[in-house]
Amino acid sequence: MSNINQKLDTLRSLIQDPDFLTGKGLSNEVNIRMFCYDPEDEMTVRHFTKQLVKDNSLNCNLICHNLYHVFLEICEEKNIIDKIPDMEEKRGSDFLKDKILKFSTTKAFAKKMHYEPHKQGDVLLLTGVGEVYPFMRVHSLLEELQISFDDIPIVVLYPGSFNGRTVTLFNEFKPNEYYRAFNII
Repeated sequence: MSNINQKLDTLRSLIQDPDFLTGKGLSNEVNIRMFCYDPEDEMTVRHFTKQLVKDNSLNCNLICHNLYHVFLEICEEKNIIDKIPDMEEKRGSDFLKDKILKFSTTKAFAKKMHYEPHKQGDVLLLTGVGEVYPFMRVHSLLEELQISFDDIPIVVLYPGSFNGRTVTLFNEFKPNEYYRAFNII
């Protein structure tokens, strides 16, 4: 199935499936699923996500977090968001990246996404994986999230590929090991 629209329609159906919602068939593994797509399809996936979040007819409770928006919230809390352009101009991109990585941690992201109580039928949907690079890498974040969200499914919309052992952002960068997830399609 190579058509992105067909894949997205299949995804919409799968996230509502009772077996998916309970993690049935995963042999006690964490219910983390990767929806990989060609980076060229980013705008189609974004449009689909906007429509999905607004869809009141879903048989699940979609909790959607755009990782880039979470990142911006973290920067705002640190009172750095308005200082970023000047800091980069004066000190350089490497300095800025190092500074931001000190507070833009997996724990900070997980804390921003945390909510309780989780309910049967909740699905955590992560978007913005490519937008937040290089300040957060999804394989690292998933390690953190599987602790707090072990009772509900996590679906990552991933612009790249996942072969069951490694994730490759944009199908370009060095693969990073992550073996706890499953391809959803």
